[in-house]
Amino acid sequence: MTAPVLSVRDLAVHFGGVTALAGVSFDVAPGSVTALIGPNGAGKTTAFNAITGFLRPSRGTVLYRGAPLTGLRPPEIARRGVVRTFQRTSVFPALSVLDNVRTGLHLRGSAGLWAILAGAPRVRAEEARLDAEARAILAFVGLTHRAHEPASALPYGEQRLVELAVALAAGPALLLLDEPAAGMTGAEKAAVSALIQRIRAQGVTVLLVEHDMRLVMGISDTVIVLHHGAVIATGPPAEIQAHPEVIRAYLGAARAPAGLGRG
Repeated sequence: MTAPVLSVRDLAVHFGGVTALAGVSFDVAPGSVTALIGPNGAGKTTAFNAITGFLRPSRGTVLYRGAPLTGLRPPEIARRGVVRTFQRTSVFPALSVLDNVRTGLHLRGSAGLWAILAGAPRVRAEEARLDAEARAILAFVGLTHRAHEPASALPYGEQRLVELAVALAAGPALLLLDEPAAGMTGAEKAAVSALIQRIRAQGVTVLLVEHDMRLVMGISDTVIVLHHGAVIATGPPAEIQAHPEVIRAYLGAARAPAGLGRG
């Protein structure tokens, strides 16, 4: 069997007397789209924060390709290829869309400060390469026509795409998406769903938190369900939609979930 790209083992997070995660364990297969779902307050974003170093867990380990991430700072985790987005947009509003993406690419640049200030030839060559790469990323997410507009001028759905483009600029091997379709129209959600599938086709593994069940069930290989900080079910979408514990968690009754699977 192929080794998981991400292994979460017995992950616990406590805030004072409140348990946000209670010994969560799961794997993410390489090349997959894996969804982490659950009712509000189930611990999904807490798990993301603990995986990516924004929150130190009370207990447990996170392994990326067999190496521990627990205890590393977010920039160190990102440099290893584990990159995330957030529930709220985190673009640079005053910068153009293109410059937002170029900022993400500069994290992978090789030129030092003095070479940049001196305008060295190799810096100019690198700037040209980064500019071409930024434009290619914008084309990939469908924002070429917005390249020179300030990010703040874009509608909400396109600002989320800018954030996703910046995340892609960091060169992720594992991309964590925190509610990528939140606040979007139906058409925008369909576009994001197609984009996530194209990202996976590029060899990037995707782990996402999302409330829109139509999107989740349409693109996920595996769905992990959290409830009260614990994993209550793991499996393919069809199995999860019929799982009695999942139905009870969402609706409080063992009946067919009217929204589960249809968004």
